[in-house]
Amino acid sequence: MTDLAQFARTASAWPFQEARSLLDDRLKGAKPEKGYVLFETGYGPSGLPHIGTFGEVARTTMVRRAFSILAPEIPTRLFAFSDDMDGLRKVPDNIPNKEMVAKHLGKPLTRIPDPFGTHESFGHHNNARLRSFLDTFGFEYEFQSATDWYTSGRFDQALLGVLRHYDEVINVVLPTLGDERRATYSPFLPVCPKTGVVLQVPVVERDADAGTIVYRNEDGTLVETPVTGGACKLQWKADWGMRWVALGVDYEMSGKDLIPSVQLSTRIATILGGRPPMNLTYELFLDDQGQKISKSKGNGLAVEDWLKYAPAESLALFMYQKPKTAKRLYFDAIPRVVDDYLTFLGKFPAEEPAKQLDNPVWHIHGGKPPAEDAHLSFNILMNLVGVCHSEDPAVIWGFIQRYAPGAAPATAPILGGLVGYAIAYYRDFVKPNMKYRKASPDEAAAFADLKAGLEKLGADASGEDLQNLVYEIGKRDCFADLKSWFKACYEVLLGSDQGPRMGSFIKLYGITETIALLDKAIAGEDM
Repeated sequence: MTDLAQFARTASAWPFQEARSLLDDRLKGAKPEKGYVLFETGYGPSGLPHIGTFGEVARTTMVRRAFSILAPEIPTRLFAFSDDMDGLRKVPDNIPNKEMVAKHLGKPLTRIPDPFGTHESFGHHNNARLRSFLDTFGFEYEFQSATDWYTSGRFDQALLGVLRHYDEVINVVLPTLGDERRATYSPFLPVCPKTGVVLQVPVVERDADAGTIVYRNEDGTLVETPVTGGACKLQWKADWGMRWVALGVDYEMSGKDLIPSVQLSTRIATILGGRPPMNLTYELFLDDQGQKISKSKGNGLAVEDWLKYAPAESLALFMYQKPKTAKRLYFDAIPRVVDDYLTFLGKFPAEEPAKQLDNPVWHIHGGKPPAEDAHLSFNILMNLVGVCHSEDPAVIWGFIQRYAPGAAPATAPILGGLVGYAIAYYRDFVKPNMKYRKASPDEAAAFADLKAGLEKLGADASGEDLQNLVYEIGKRDCFADLKSWFKACYEVLLGSDQGPRMGSFIKLYGITETIALLDKAIAGEDM
């Protein structure tokens, strides 16, 4: 066993905990008969990829990487499975040619013309968007299409298994349904050979030996059809359990809202003679009001929203942190997560190899996080933008290069990206809410003392010396507590009720510039 694998045995990071459970409890340390461990993530392609898609694939990838450290001799695969044979139930709001699509409601997504006019079907279009989305973030996966699996016959044996165990399967599902739905429920949804619509109709006969069912069509006629070859698809819970068995899925995550579906699909997979995968249930995201995020309500944060204000790695950190705890996913979470990412990144090089496995950036970057010396917090950069009254990156870089000589966008790409993100976040969220206030007489006196202290320290003072001075003034000038002193600095000098570490900010902004800022505050001038 390599040193890294040995360290992974005791790592406390949750991906390693999951990987150890998968290897030890499920696999008993042995390679599966199929020759690899299969991870799966599912995707409903009636809409475009969203932030939940990113989270599920990112988290699953983290567990897969951890497993590969623990057992490098066992191959792994990750299937991104698209349920593109589902019948479209309603026309999405965010597509062109809605009238055309409306004429094909009920058909599998891969049999509906593409409203965008770029692919052979609506399903193929959305599948392409999914692959492009995943490729953008560098995920390693194998795309799988339900349509391909059903129509190619690769699901046939599992589908015949459902037919053989028909009564057992429906007896699992029926208690969860209402009276009206229970009267007509069948796990099989025939695809009408005339209209191409996925039908929800009662099955009146079945022949397990022949592999066929007879259903009562909507016009009252009886129709016999095979359950194989794409002539039928399965209802959701039966489909999920059947897929686990047919593919041999070993690990799959799902949200808290799918717990009942996981339980039912697990029972169905067992009935079919298979072994359900190991599952991690993650908590759902909340909006700024603490309500569950809903795609229909539009109260969430899209991936593109996050990436407008912060790097993808920070979003990966958000997904990494406490997956079993509900978290607010809103714009105000971004600065804190970015600074957390920078903190973890800065700690990584000095950590012992065993400790590095518990650092989130190991999981975000596949064990090879980038190294960069010139780090400034996102919070400081946003305040710098505000105090400079400039959204010009060149102006911001002028201050940065005085603070960190030699730093430039080319030599400090992480910092270079953060400058642009900080400007965008400041412009859209900080600037509209900035509210300066005048200093009270006591505060003005304290600012005068701070000015005098800065003049004595001079331009070469370190950030730590400056921070100590700020502390000293707060204590000496008899503020109720240091918190009220820092709050005064933020509200009077920066126009915000919160802010950065003042010593670091003053060092970045400059002694001379800070003194000029203090002069305006002392004189009661507009900032």
